[in-house]
Amino acid sequence: MKNRLKVLRAERDWTQADLANALDVSRQTINAIETGKFDPSLPLAFRTARLFALRIEEIFQDE
Repeated sequence: MKNRLKVLRAERDWTQADLANALDVSRQTINAIETGKFDPSLPLAFRTARLFALRIEEIFQDE
């Protein structure tokens, strides 16, 4: 699954750890999502969308 997580995070000058803390997940989880090694659960995708005030489809795209 493609995603814009790294770009959105960089626009806010957040580290992976900052984003992980905001979403209550590990930094390794954020890294795995950004690199496409892991697809987020639906609840995590919703939390991410709320955090960035975007729709899920604006962050994550099915390949």
